[in-house]
Amino acid sequence: MSNKSILKGMGVSVGKTTGRVCVVRSEKDFVKLNDDDILVTKITDPSMTLIINKSAGIVCDIGGMTSHPAIIARELGIPAVVGTNNATEILKDGMLVEVDGTKGEIFLKE
Repeated sequence: MSNKSILKGMGVSVGKTTGRVCVVRSEKDFVKLNDDDILVTKITDPSMTLIINKSAGIVCDIGGMTSHPAIIARELGIPAVVGTNNATEILKDGMLVEVDGTKGEIFLKE
């Protein structure tokens, strides 16, 4: 299986994880997220607590080291990358990706 870096941002919670992308644009999308999916969203907020707990990793368009997704990901011990600018446009539901929360990169798994 080869890796191709397709997105970069700020790594805010160390580690690597692999999973299927689930793009969440609003609360109506919460039901789409399955256990161990990669949560991809503009930014997380407290209303997403239940789905964040199910996710294997977080990728956000915006955010920084002290943003909500960064803090929650570190508390839960799951890799996270924020500040990608356009993850919700590039990543599509069902894509198999690896999130590198140390380097701040997202890799397409082929």
